Amino acid sequence: MKTRVVITGLGVCAPNAIDVASFSKALDSQQSGIRFMHQLQELKFGCQIAGQPLVPQNHLDAYFTVLQQRGLNASGLVYGVIAGIDAWKDAGLTMASDSVPYWDSGVIFGTGILGADKFREAIYMIDQGNTRRLGSTSVIQTMASGISAYLGGIIGSGNQVTTNSSACTTGTEGLIMGYDRIVSGKAEKMLVGSCSDSGPYIWGGFDAMRILPRKYNDEAKKGSRPMSASASGFVPGSGAGALVLESLESAVKRNAPIYAEVLGGAINSGGQRSEGTMTAPNNVAVQRCIKDAIQNSNIQAHEIDAINGHLTATAKDPVEIENWCAALERYGVDFPYINSFKGLIGHCLAAAGSIECVGTVLQLAEGRIFGNINCDTIHPEIEKNISATRIPTKTLDIAPNIVAKASFGFGDVNACVIFERYNP
Repeated sequence: MKTRVVITGLGVCAPNAIDVASFSKALDSQQSGIRFMHQLQELKFGCQIAGQPLVPQNHLDAYFTVLQQRGLNASGLVYGVIAGIDAWKDAGLTMASDSVPYWDSGVIFGTGILGADKFREAIYMIDQGNTRRLGSTSVIQTMASGISAYLGGIIGSGNQVTTNSSACTTGTEGLIMGYDRIVSGKAEKMLVGSCSDSGPYIWGGFDAMRILPRKYNDEAKKGSRPMSASASGFVPGSGAGALVLESLESAVKRNAPIYAEVLGGAINSGGQRSEGTMTAPNNVAVQRCIKDAIQNSNIQAHEIDAINGHLTATAKDPVEIENWCAALERYGVDFPYINSFKGLIGHCLAAAGSIECVGTVLQLAEGRIFGNINCDTIHPEIEKNISATRIPTKTLDIAPNIVAKASFGFGDVNACVIFERYNP
């Protein structure tokens, strides 16, 4: 019999909230974390708005010692540590003893680019001949696996500790990887998540591609418009999300809180063939990923009550909806409710999947479906396939039983996971 995997801990550091309770309230009340960024204006970005977590100094002090903060200049690592440690503690777990690690607990925590600001600082110092001033933490702040190594060391993880990186699919992919490790019997608990740095060195390339909105600099909260007829590009964001996955047997044994169950998932790539490219998905692969996730979860397409889509507020939103319709064979009013949290937090890149998975799980745990912001006028190509009633603009007091979450990333890579409300 297949091992059941449940979610026992959540953590988040998002543009609109830096703890789970506040994040839930922000999603429910549609509190946006997208703001005007003076730095982007000074650097002459076309898009001068973004979503960036606001972490006050006293909050930072709760996670890093004074010594650890010395020379700390890697925002993604900060966000990841906050979200990861919060999730671990939320699950009722403690740190391993000084002598023996937790052999049955691992960490899969992904990122895209880690420590961009620290790397820039290091390059400047090296070019100035001041290599000795780099400090002893410059390597861990800039190596991709710095975040998983950092969390693994704090927790005392003795199982697999690694970092995955698959662009916007990173967080959702990492969750499925952690789920697979528990199902295969190789681990009992896995801390999974992902993080993304803030700032112009992360967002600049996207601004140069002209895929960020440029006409909302004076109306920041209106800038991110997934599924809207007036969508004009994704608003960049950053942060981290984290979840503790655990075998049901382990969770029940220690009487742990259970938010939801992971039924299964799928990961694939379109191989950048057919219409798939480095920046656009192969639609056949997307549909196949969704179908495979449903099959792996041992459910039927008609059982899905809601979807949290990738839906970035670009021209690909209608295409994504078409793919969901084709994969599920559901259209019009028969289509599940669907939402995108990117209207409130922006596109958090490598952190997007994990932050959005946290929000998706909260819908199951709290018995509601969060609404979409800036979506009063639906894109006409979307309305050809599904009813506008399936795109709520306010939170619905409807308790979903099964929710699908998908992420589609640069490189033509896809991931889809299926969650269910926990039923003993």
